[in-house]
Amino acid sequence: MKFTRNASANWKGTGKDGSGTLTTQSTVLDQTQYSYKTRFEDGVGTNPEELIGAAHAGCFTMQLSFLLSEKGYQPTSLDTEAKVIFEDGTITTVQLALTGEVDGIDEAEFKEIAEKAKEICPVSKLLKATIELTVTLA
Repeated sequence: MKFTRNASANWKGTGKDGSGTLTTQSTVLDQTQYSYKTRFEDGVGTNPEELIGAAHAGCFTMQLSFLLSEKGYQPTSLDTEAKVIFEDGTITTVQLALTGEVDGIDEAEFKEIAEKAKEICPVSKLLKATIELTVTLA
């Protein structure tokens, strides 16, 4: 299966004093504000790190659900919190905290399947992706 999803960013001004908007193809984000304050302080809007956290938590949890289903389990509830650690200009760690309710599974098998989901989740593999850049100066 191959598909493409689109998102765009617009930024006006300097890194510290400027601001921007993010828009996704689905319009779930539709000119959603982001700025220095929303990224490094407290402000109204979003930031790249929380979006990465949401994407990782969502991808991992869905992947886990698929793997559980393949083993004959039907999850009642899977909740994942992702903490994205930004340190000295680098995202150093993503901490995934999973809580699940799955009838008939023991803890060891649940952990094993969750580890596999972490390894094969497309967002987990993201940093191994090819990054292509096209640049146009207007």
